[in-house]
Amino acid sequence: MTPVIVEAAINGVTSKQQNPYVPVSPDEIAADALACFDAGAAIVHNHTDNPMDPGAAIAARQLEGWRGVFEVRPDAILYPTAGFAGGTEARFAHIPILARECDVRMSVFDPGSVNLGDLDGDGVPGGSFDFVYANSFSDIRHQAELCREHSLGPSISIFEPGFLRCALAYHRAGRLPEGAFIKLYFGGGADYLADGGGGLGFGLPPTPLALEAYLEMLNGCDLPWAVAVLGGDVVETGLARLAIEKGGHLRVGLEDYAGSGTPTNAELVKAVAAMAIESGRGVANCAQATEILRLPR
Repeated sequence: MTPVIVEAAINGVTSKQQNPYVPVSPDEIAADALACFDAGAAIVHNHTDNPMDPGAAIAARQLEGWRGVFEVRPDAILYPTAGFAGGTEARFAHIPILARECDVRMSVFDPGSVNLGDLDGDGVPGGSFDFVYANSFSDIRHQAELCREHSLGPSISIFEPGFLRCALAYHRAGRLPEGAFIKLYFGGGADYLADGGGGLGFGLPPTPLALEAYLEMLNGCDLPWAVAVLGGDVVETGLARLAIEKGGHLRVGLEDYAGSGTPTNAELVKAVAAMAIESGRGVANCAQATEILRLPR
């Protein structure tokens, strides 16, 4: 059976006020990433501390942490997120720099747009903040071209079913870059940007029926897929075990986690790695994940 790929999304929008173990500085990110690899992760994803920085600054900040990881684990699979300043080229200007400066083999690929926000006092969406994470079709095309040009496997975020329809259109057209990994994001009970509090959430809820809906869309497609619960707990919902049973993979980490307690990223990885081992599938290391995903380099 195919071993389970575990991805650790180690920080994102999560603050130290929400969880004191979330890594923020480059040194913290390097140490945390290495701990996650030791715990069973094959992929680590992280954000920098200022997504409004220009591309060169984002790349430099990523490299501060990543170089320490690559020195210890040359086969590590690391990838960044998009920037938020400027137009299409500016938002992804760090990707070519990282491809030139280090052994990054995966890149962000977000094929759609989604509303993110909290609820006001009356329970109506759009309270203290109201944010649209927007990726136009031209933005998506640019992300695909960057992956192809720099031989990077696309990490495909699926916030809503429309994201998956777009990704599958690229796949059917033969235009999806090699090494694609579908990440099925389910919206938990805490909004992704609501600082750990309650909120509207997004996309499909973390239920077996919702997973079946996505798997129906993927029917007949050989792309590897993983599940994640943003603003919740992928283990507590039962989706982690269900995905393992159905041949899928897993994403965990403090970017997504809104369960009880304040675990470390490595603890979250260890929990799902134990589930994968118990299932008989085992856990993929970086070299095995490279083969399963068919990463181009």
